[in-house]
Amino acid sequence: MSKYLFRAKLTVDGLKGLLKEGGTARREVVERMVQSLGGRLESMHWAFGDEDVYVTVDLPSNAHAAAMGLITSAAGGVRTSTVVLLTPEEIDEAVRQKADYRAPGA
Repeated sequence: MSKYLFRAKLTVDGLKGLLKEGGTARREVVERMVQSLGGRLESMHWAFGDEDVYVTVDLPSNAHAAAMGLITSAAGGVRTSTVVLLTPEEIDEAVRQKADYRAPGA
């Protein structure tokens, strides 16, 4: 499984829903969605700042993560962005890769 960080900004409708339902109810909805995609909810945190919610999940693939982002954004209550999180071992594998590259202007 791969790990993903979803950053969500609530719309006006999303804020109204949050005020009506509360944070715990929203976490339960997100957890059911993640499970229905074959994944596991690791954490969900509300925050101050540019984003309102940070959710970390384990999902089977990038396609599953894309589905989660598409489904939630299309519903209209939030706008999401997704960050693929890599393990130290995956970074080790990446730095061992060789590629032909020239920096701009070099």
